[in-house]
Amino acid sequence: MQTETRTVSRCQICAVRHKSVCGALDERELAALNAIAHQKLLARGEPIMNADDHVDYFANIVHGAVKLTKLLSDGRQQIVGLQFAPDFLGRAYKDRSPYFAEAATDLELCIFPRAGFERLLKEYPGLEMRLFQDTLNELDAARDWMLLLGRKTAAEKVASFIELIARRTPMIGCAHSDDMKEVRFELPLSRTEIADYLGLTIETVSRQIGKLKSSGIIRLHATREMSVLDMEALRDAGSVDS
Repeated sequence: MQTETRTVSRCQICAVRHKSVCGALDERELAALNAIAHQKLLARGEPIMNADDHVDYFANIVHGAVKLTKLLSDGRQQIVGLQFAPDFLGRAYKDRSPYFAEAATDLELCIFPRAGFERLLKEYPGLEMRLFQDTLNELDAARDWMLLLGRKTAAEKVASFIELIARRTPMIGCAHSDDMKEVRFELPLSRTEIADYLGLTIETVSRQIGKLKSSGIIRLHATREMSVLDMEALRDAGSVDS
């Protein structure tokens, strides 16, 4: 009983607990999940899962961002997604990873062994339902991204990408400025990777970032570090629904 109380207490101070799949669990169920969980820290660039490898664990992203890529038949890689805290990493009930996952930033994961997690899914319907809801949310996000890639202009694509990162900034580990109007963060992708992700050239990405800077919507601090000065104007530039 003493061990269970300590386990639950640790989870109750987790920054992403209520927004992650764990939010569907009561204290007894949460203790059972934590009995199989452990923390894993990775540095930017470290691999997490290889495409087509046997999957022996899943994870909640607690802090940071993950880059997902697919390998083409000719050896090229395509970035197919980004995940942030509190997203769920991995696909339950599938024994192979469909993509290569890599730490896009310094990363903290809460790891769940596959066998134990799938057993708890069967025991706790609320956990399975929450995972199903998260999967549907990922499907909605993928459809939105298809719209971005297929219909938006280069300017709208770059603005939408920056808006996405700024919106998820608190979960990446960055913070707003003291007046809460400026959002400062480090991009999880290089400009070359952003171009790849958006289906643009690096010159186009750099040009559109320069236009946002000239318009007073963003401020650049370093190669990857920037601030958003006007979120509403950024959403307008990206035709993003608020």
